[in-house]
Formats: sequence, C-alpha cells, structure tokens
Amino acid sequence: MNLLFIGDVVGSPGRDMIKEYVPKLKDKYRPHITIINGENAAGGKGITEQIYRQFLEVGAQAVTLGNHAWDNREIFEFINEAKYLVRPANFPDPTPGKGMVFVRLNDLEVAVINLQGRTFMAPLDCPFKKADELVEEARKRTPFIFVDFHAEVTSEKQAMGWYLDGRVSAVVGTHTHVQTADSRILPEGTAYLTDVGMTGPYDGILGVEREPVLKRFMTAMPVRFEVPKTGRTQLSAVYIELDRKTGMAKKIERILINDDHPWYS
Repeated sequence: MNLLFIGDVVGSPGRDMIKEYVPKLKDKYRPHITIINGENAAGGKGITEQIYRQFLEVGAQAVTLGNHAWDNREIFEFINEAKYLVRPANFPDPTPGKGMVFVRLNDLEVAVINLQGRTFMAPLDCPFKKADELVEEARKRTPFIFVDFHAEVTSEKQAMGWYLDGRVSAVVGTHTHVQTADSRILPEGTAYLTDVGMTGPYDGILGVEREPVLKRFMTAMPVRFEVPKTGRTQLSAVYIELDRKTGMAKKIERILINDDHPWYS
C-alpha cells in the first residue's frame, strides 16, 4: 500500500503546482491513495466546492483541512455533501462536516483522520482523546490509518506521533508551511513527519507576500495578507509505503520541489 500526501496548498500558485506535478508524482511513486491538504487553497483562505472537486479530478482521494477551514463561507453550503472532505475531528459538536473518512481501494480501505492542535490555536476538544475514539473506530474496519495533525508547535505534533505509534499507519503534521527534516518510522511502525510543508509561492513568507508580513513584524500594526499571483512556486509532499497486512510503515520519503530542489522524474 503506497500513500502520497501533499501539504497545505496555498492559492492559485499552489493549485497550479497540483495540476502540474500530481500526475508526475503518481507516475513515479504509484500511490494507491493521494491526500491533499486544501485549507488555504482558495486565495489562502479556506476552500471552495470547485477547488475541492478539482483536487479529486486531478487524482486525490481525500482532502483534509485545518484551522482556516471556515474562512471561505461557501464551505457551509457543501461540506456535509462532500464525501471525501475531512475537517479537524475535534471541533465540538455539532460542527458540520466529517473528521474521518474511509477511502475504498478494491478490497482495502484507508481511514483518513484530521485533527487540530490546541497550543497557540483555538481551544478545541482534546485531540488526543478524539484520536483514541476515531482510531478505535477505524481499526474495526482497516489497519490503514492516516492522520493529518494540523498543529502549531513541534512538541504537540511529536507528542501525537508517539501517542499513536503502533496504532496508526502515519502521523504527518501540517499548518506551519515549512517542511521539517525529521521524517522517520517510529519504533512501533508509525511513519512520522512534524510538518510536510507548503505547496504554493516559494518566495513569499509562508505563502503570502513578504512586505505586509515585514510591516506587521516591524510596526505591530494590522495588515492584509495576500497570496502572490506570480513568481516561483514549490510543492511539498511525503510518500509512505505501508505493509499490506499490518498497515505499519515500511518507508517514508520527503518530497520537495522548487528551483533549489528541481524535479527529476
């Protein structure tokens, strides 16, 4: 079982990278399931139904979200009908949408879980307790369980990785938009990466134009963040191979495509 996860698509530059490189990545890695984090895909602010469907059309089987899930109000019009759109599961009831979906692949299923951290973020329900609940439910159906943990701090992400080691196939972090170099397989077989990184503008700051960010740091005044429409771009992803019987990881490989790390097919 091979899995490809593409991190934090930001605006139209990120969507363009998805269109260009997902087919190439599929040709090279032959993933059975492709997952995309799309919480910033609509101009850096949420996601639309059209973009969600575009991700499915280009080859994704599931789309995860995060704390910006609700920034584009259109999501409330379609999230309950979007079968493979996954928002953080630890939003309190009765938040619309689903925190876990099952993707069927012939005789196999993959559970895709989205959770959100609480340190320096909104005070949601406990992600660790919610993970216990969802993993128990998922393991009744499949050993293949992927967790997108959308969190701010490294320690909380590492804690989740260790907490779920041996119970899920992979724990991969999102949200901070910078790919970390700590990909590994934990002792009990769970693939782990603190942050998969961002897909979008390469020369911005976390995917937005530099000048407003600099102004905010230097003046502490509120500014409006915009996604650059032109310029160099990048794609960040991770490829994971899973044992077909146990669901545990056999290999994890970080993928980074930009002008300093050019693509070689």
